[in-house]
Amino acid sequence: MNTAWVGARSSATPSQLDALARAIRITPIIDHHAHPLLKLEALVKHPLLSITSEAHNGDGVHSAIHSLPHLRAVRQLSGMLNCNNTWEDVVAAIEQKRIDSPLEWTAQCLDGIETLLLDDGLDDGDDAQDMVWHNDYTRSECKRIVRIEKVAADIIKRIGKTCDASPRTGKDVLNDAYDDWIGELDTIINEAIDDPNVVAFKSVICYRTGLNVASTVNEVEARAAFADIISNFALLDFTKLQEPSLNDLVVHRTAMLIRDSPSKQKKPIQFHTGLGDNDVILAKSSPAHLQNFIRAYPTVPIVLLHAGYPFMREMAYLATVYEHVYADIGEVFPCVSEDGQEQVLRQILELCPWSKILWSTDGHWFPETYLLAVTQMREVFTNVLTNYVRKGHIGYKAAIDLAQDILFRNSNKLYHLDIDFMELDEEPGAEVGPYASDLELFQLFLKDQPPPDFVRICWNDYTATPRMRMIPFRKFKTLLDQGQPTDISIAKAVFGLIQNDHLVPSIAPIGEYRLHPDFSSLRPGPTEGHVSMYGEFREKSGAPVALCPRSLLQKAVDLGAQNGLTFLLGFEIEFLLLERVEGADTSATLSLNSLNPFKHRPAEASGRFSTLVTDGHAWSVSRYFADPKVANLLRDIVHALDSMGIYVEQIHAESATGQFELILPPDPPIQAVDTLLHTRDVMFALATAAGYKVTLHPKPFPAACGTASHTHMSISSPGGDKPEVYEPFYAGILKHLRAITAFTYSNPASFERLKDGAWAGGRWVTWGTQNRETPLRKIEGSHWELKAMDGLANPYLAMAAVLLSGIHGYVEREKLIWGDCEIDPAKLTPNDRAELEVTDMLPASVEEALTALKGDEKLVEFLGPEVVERYCAVKEFEMAFLAEMGEEERRNWIMERY
Repeated sequence: MNTAWVGARSSATPSQLDALARAIRITPIIDHHAHPLLKLEALVKHPLLSITSEAHNGDGVHSAIHSLPHLRAVRQLSGMLNCNNTWEDVVAAIEQKRIDSPLEWTAQCLDGIETLLLDDGLDDGDDAQDMVWHNDYTRSECKRIVRIEKVAADIIKRIGKTCDASPRTGKDVLNDAYDDWIGELDTIINEAIDDPNVVAFKSVICYRTGLNVASTVNEVEARAAFADIISNFALLDFTKLQEPSLNDLVVHRTAMLIRDSPSKQKKPIQFHTGLGDNDVILAKSSPAHLQNFIRAYPTVPIVLLHAGYPFMREMAYLATVYEHVYADIGEVFPCVSEDGQEQVLRQILELCPWSKILWSTDGHWFPETYLLAVTQMREVFTNVLTNYVRKGHIGYKAAIDLAQDILFRNSNKLYHLDIDFMELDEEPGAEVGPYASDLELFQLFLKDQPPPDFVRICWNDYTATPRMRMIPFRKFKTLLDQGQPTDISIAKAVFGLIQNDHLVPSIAPIGEYRLHPDFSSLRPGPTEGHVSMYGEFREKSGAPVALCPRSLLQKAVDLGAQNGLTFLLGFEIEFLLLERVEGADTSATLSLNSLNPFKHRPAEASGRFSTLVTDGHAWSVSRYFADPKVANLLRDIVHALDSMGIYVEQIHAESATGQFELILPPDPPIQAVDTLLHTRDVMFALATAAGYKVTLHPKPFPAACGTASHTHMSISSPGGDKPEVYEPFYAGILKHLRAITAFTYSNPASFERLKDGAWAGGRWVTWGTQNRETPLRKIEGSHWELKAMDGLANPYLAMAAVLLSGIHGYVEREKLIWGDCEIDPAKLTPNDRAELEVTDMLPASVEEALTALKGDEKLVEFLGPEVVERYCAVKEFEMAFLAEMGEEERRNWIMERY
């Protein structure tokens, strides 16, 4: 098997992905590690450029303008500030905010943060705002984190000054000073343990002497190092602890005091690990160095900060194997690129239980650091988690729990905050994005129209029969309001039925699927008082159903995206308008004789439907619209579709009597097929109400042009119009076209249309620029038209087969060996055929097409053997049923249903 071609199996409906993304968007954040903001007048002392870089010192920070994190920050901030996308304009806009509305701007930057746990030990002195000041910008009171090295250094400064001024000298004085230092350190740590406003301790030993903390404290070395500092205090510009023995002592002492405290709710120690400014000792910054220390204090919670970047997996391992260790994934937002952030999250989740993961901004000095961290985190969490859900690695509800745990619940529990979880408020009328919830989408949909009577959940089966279930609106709305699931039970036999509801003999009516509505497909109609949406089939566990046609097309779309390809599809609906005849015999009914599944309704009188009065009907003639009944019907169809957000591009008369064509706009594949099916339902409903019958029969008149469902395709991703992109794509389609025909020409009537010289795409596997006698017509660039498809095809299955074949061609760099056919391929000479590689013909029957499909091992692999096996079984059973009918009887039978 070519593993590059194993596509992701989507395990959630778009509405479930919407619910996940919305949860990420509205989950409040307990920012468990941050630093105070600077006072307004002190902001100018630090370069704003440092908001995306740890190169705070020296010239390194100026190189940040050439980094991916910086460029991303400029894009995001310029959008939020409504300024030009340059760093200079962003700086000017921020400076203007500081002048015009500094408090409002700060509030916007900290929006979504429930509370801040603030390490106030940065060297910013009186320039920083106090902890209480920050309470104005969070929903819950902020709490303090005590930086233990700063506490220890401050005590040494006081003792050093005292000893320096004292006339006493000698070893005893230094020992007493050391004991005083230990005693005062213990007192402050114990007071902090008891202080309800202190929730944790912070160590920056990573900056001072590295994370390779000694297993035990060397008392002799510690006393000697302390004595050296005090003895030379007058000569030293002492600011920080730099001695390994003293730094080791401070962290051990703190851990022992926490361990021995009587409280059952032990306060954590946070350790800076990995990513930091150029003071950090990178070789000693891996959290792996802390393993012996971690083992020594199994009752003391330990938090490893900043994702350990670039040592993420070491951090994840420690948090996984030690119950009291937790992994933080802060600071990389916004100091690492988007790809890097996603990699951080993925690497942590590779191994680490999400109950052990926390998130923080590491925001400091500038409010913009908080804004960027939160904005980028929500983007990355959405991208990574929705991708996991699509692949079936995690259910969408579990993914919601994961996000809420990391952003709120884990910190709430670890730091004993006891804050009630309450989702953030979204502004009324806020844009419903690509990941809105089902309820949001439904409420937005109903905003400008009266409540419907019924909600339809629709699907298209393997015979292309449109089916649906209806739920009374009141019941459906109640389910949504109460947060109940809206999926419905459907028998697993659903993909084993033919048009008369008889079941393929090899399939038993056992088991059930769940049909999940996709709220993004909501449309009014197709009749008054109804709204419709299309559904995807899932197992009861939520796992995807391989047989679901809509999910299969989504698989193709996902696979294209994985390879950098996106697509637009636009359908032409050719249809025949027949007039209903009053008084025709419609009393005959379908036999349900289970002993003979091929019993069927006798052919009805040919007078039930009649063709329209010709009056010179021909392609694109205008006189046909002089009939007000026909003109009004076509107008009403267009107006109805317009009111549903489906904007018809053209409508005109086709060649056969009563035949017309309606052209739909291009859309992404799933939306395009949903729109196609809904448009047909609207057309059928309005025609019936007006006394007409619409049929999609591929060849209603033997001597006239047939009725197709031509499909326009283009590659909409960047570079899609380059020949090196679209030629391999269409080469892949041509390579598998004979097998694809099993889906695009799915009925015996389809092959009645398959003629040479009839503008139907012909019978030969080839392509041509603006050649309507080839199954693939090149129009311009990547815009090509597939002519070898009609309205009896299931468009989800057909388009999945087409796109998967094309993506395969792109990935495998298939050569477009077929030359540009400039004439009707049926008129090529043998030499011309050899030169243009026009050597294969399309199948001449359903049976031959199914044989080609079964024999195309690659396409079977792309689609899935289960899909191909079931499709062939259904079509073979259907062919046996249709074979029992005469030609005219079969024609009428198909017209009744399509």
